Amino acid sequence: MVRGSASRLLTRAVTAIRSGQSWQQQQVRHLNIHEYQGSSLMSKYGVNVPKGIVVSSVAEVKQAIKDAFPQEKEVVVKSQVLAGGRGLGTFKNGFKGGVHIAKIDEVEDIAGKMLGQILVTKQTGPGGKPVNKVYICQKLSLANEMYFAITLDRVSAGPVIISCRKGGTSIEDLAEKYPDMIIKVPIDIFKGITDEDAAKVVEGLAPTLADRDASIDQVKKLYGLFCETDCTLLEINPIAETVDGQLVAADAKLNFDDNAAYRQKEIFAFRDKSQEDPREVSAAEADLNYIGLDGEIGCMVNGAGLAMATMDIIKLHGGTPANFLDVGGNASEGQV
Repeated sequence: MVRGSASRLLTRAVTAIRSGQSWQQQQVRHLNIHEYQGSSLMSKYGVNVPKGIVVSSVAEVKQAIKDAFPQEKEVVVKSQVLAGGRGLGTFKNGFKGGVHIAKIDEVEDIAGKMLGQILVTKQTGPGGKPVNKVYICQKLSLANEMYFAITLDRVSAGPVIISCRKGGTSIEDLAEKYPDMIIKVPIDIFKGITDEDAAKVVEGLAPTLADRDASIDQVKKLYGLFCETDCTLLEINPIAETVDGQLVAADAKLNFDDNAAYRQKEIFAFRDKSQEDPREVSAAEADLNYIGLDGEIGCMVNGAGLAMATMDIIKLHGGTPANFLDVGGNASEGQV
């Protein structure tokens, strides 16, 4: 157990040590779930989310709209991939945009251009990711878009809630454009979130229409979700204020600690292996610590530290590693 945890920490360090290298892929070390799954989970915790229904084929679209949106004239059609930048992405079939506001009679056509296709965004890499599901959502009338996130903070050794009165773009862009608007509220992990903490977060969001007390309640419910489900990241961008005065999680990204899989079985059943590197999927099934890279020299090493040193030697001599792989001291013949 200790060796496994240490190895996982070292494999995560590969990304940090070599960030910016051309051969380094984006690494995913925590369970990531789709938007429609996150919306369903947040709804269970009393968080306001747009009404939505997921479809896996064009044949399901007409009935889904009839069941969920019988009176709506427009809806939002969202491709479901585990990557950001969907709205500005391009499908390999030439169709542009992974998120569309569509009239009801256009939904089938748009869904048909998304389902079964590969979407390429700034976060997927050139290979893109397959779209196996489309999420059809209620189109909200939004008055303001803000940013909200809960993550883990090494400095305060606990969760920190981040809020900004501007939203809809990445936190990196927000930090560059509006550094003074970003509010960070560390939460005492032993005391939990207080009304005062939640009020500071709401002040950072600066809603103009939503009720203050109701907004504080939403923040506390989101924190409860973060803790009870072993989240490592809960990012809502945008968290929006509707014209009728509700604070709504219009989009969300949720990551969960892999070490909590044994007690979060329902959530970890959401795992979508089609969105992952197939090499990493196979390695995980064999209980190996593996990260696929873009190089040409394969590495199979006993020990995470030695594996990292081997990769350094390869780079020193002009090569590039094809992977990080620590088989571990107790590896069986089958694993090798």
